Amino acid sequence: MRNDCGNHGQASRRHFLLGAASTAGFHLLKVHGDAEVVGRAAAPRKTATACIFINLTGAPSHLDTFTPKDGPWNPPDADLQQYPGGIVLSKAFFPNLSKITSDLCILRSLVSWEAAHERGQFYVQTAHPSNPAFAQETPHIGAVVSRELGNPAQPLPPFLAFYSSGMQGAAFLGGRVAPMMPTPARTGLSTLEHNYYGTQSQARFERKFQMLDALDAPLRENPFDPGMAAYSSFYGSAKQMMYNEAIAGVFRYTADDEGRYGNTNIGRSLIVARNAVRARNGAVFINTMMGGWDTHQQQFDTSYAGNMYQLTNQLDRAVGALVEDLKASGDFQRTIVCMMGEFGRTPGALNARGGRDHHKNAMCAALLGGGVKGGQIIGEQSPDGATIVTPGWKGDRAIYTEDVACTLYSALGIDWTKGITDTPSRRKFEYVQYASEGTYTPVDEVFGG
Repeated sequence: MRNDCGNHGQASRRHFLLGAASTAGFHLLKVHGDAEVVGRAAAPRKTATACIFINLTGAPSHLDTFTPKDGPWNPPDADLQQYPGGIVLSKAFFPNLSKITSDLCILRSLVSWEAAHERGQFYVQTAHPSNPAFAQETPHIGAVVSRELGNPAQPLPPFLAFYSSGMQGAAFLGGRVAPMMPTPARTGLSTLEHNYYGTQSQARFERKFQMLDALDAPLRENPFDPGMAAYSSFYGSAKQMMYNEAIAGVFRYTADDEGRYGNTNIGRSLIVARNAVRARNGAVFINTMMGGWDTHQQQFDTSYAGNMYQLTNQLDRAVGALVEDLKASGDFQRTIVCMMGEFGRTPGALNARGGRDHHKNAMCAALLGGGVKGGQIIGEQSPDGATIVTPGWKGDRAIYTEDVACTLYSALGIDWTKGITDTPSRRKFEYVQYASEGTYTPVDEVFGG
C-alpha cells in the first residue's frame, strides 16, 4: 500500500491578523532575535539571496529520477540520454530538464542516516536527527535562514511554505521566522483586504486596528506567557501585508501561468515562489512539498494514480517553467534551487509489486541556480544504485543531508558553524550539528570547487 508522506493542508484563520493569514502557521514561542550566537567564523560563498527548496516527500527513487542506470528494470520508453558532464536523464520522465542539463548539478554520492519517513522528513527539514526531547529546539532550515536574512522592514514574511502542513516550523526561534503557509490560488489571498465598506474599507480597518492596538496594550506590555508575547508582536508585521498591492500581487497568477506550470500543486506553488523571488519584498526561503514519491508498487503502470511518469512529468514541467521565468527576470543566478527527498529507494530490479522500497545507502539531490556550477555530477553509485563507490568531492566520503544544509547556508552567505547557546533547555543548538568541528562542510564542488 502506498504510504504518501506529503501532508496537504492549511492553517487556521485565527493565525493571522483579522483573517489576513488564514494561511499562516506561526509558532507562538519566544523570538530569539538577540540570541547568544557563537561560531567558527567560516567563509560562506554568498552566491544567492534566496532559496527554493523542493521537498520530494515520500522519498523519490534515485534510480528513476536523477541517477538512472542502464538496466533491465527501466521501462522500454525510458529513453535514457547522456549529457555533457556525465549527467544522465530519462527524456520520458524529464523532457524539460533534459534541455537545461547545463544548469543542473546532481549529487550522486548522497546518503541518509534514516530509512523511516517521519524521522527522515525531520532530518531533511532540519539537518538534525529526530529526537523528541529536542524537537522544540530544532527549527526548520528555512527558519534559520529567515533568522539570519529576514528583514523586519520588508512586508512579506521571510519563510514561505506550500502544501507543508505538519512540517517542522520555527521551534524556539519564534513566530517571526516561522513559515507562512498560503494555499496557492489564481485569485490570490482574499483575506489581504476586507472590502466590505467600499472605498472606506481601508480607513475603517485602520481605525479598528488602532482600537485593537489600544485595548491589547496592557497584554503586550505584561503578557501572560511567551506565546502571547510572540503572537502580539507579530501583529504589526502582519499589518504591513494588508491593503498592499505589492504583496497581493505575489499570490496572484494567470491561467496562462497555471497552464505552463502544469495546473498541479507543485506547479502552483512554484508560480508563487517565482513571484516572491521576483518581488524582492522579504521572502528568502521558500519551501514546497511534493508528495507521492513513496512508490512501493506499480510505479511504471500508467493506469495507476501516482505512477513515475506522472510524478516526474509534474516536477519536470513546473521546475522547467520556473527556471525559464527566473532566467527571463534575471533572478536565476541569485536563487538556489534544491530538489531532494528523505532517502532513496531499493536498487536494481523492482520488487514483486512493481515498485521500490526504502533505502538509505544511496540517494540523490539536484541543485541549480544561485551560483551552482551546472552540467556536472558529484560522485558515483554502483551499477545497480545500491551504494556509493566514488564520493567525488573534497570530503572523500559520502555526502549527507548535513553537508547539503551547509552548502545551502554557504550559498546564502550564512556561517554554517554557528550555534545558539541560550535555548530553553540551555542545550546549544547548532545550525548544523558538529559542523563547528568540521565533521560536516559545504560541498564546494557544487560551486565549481
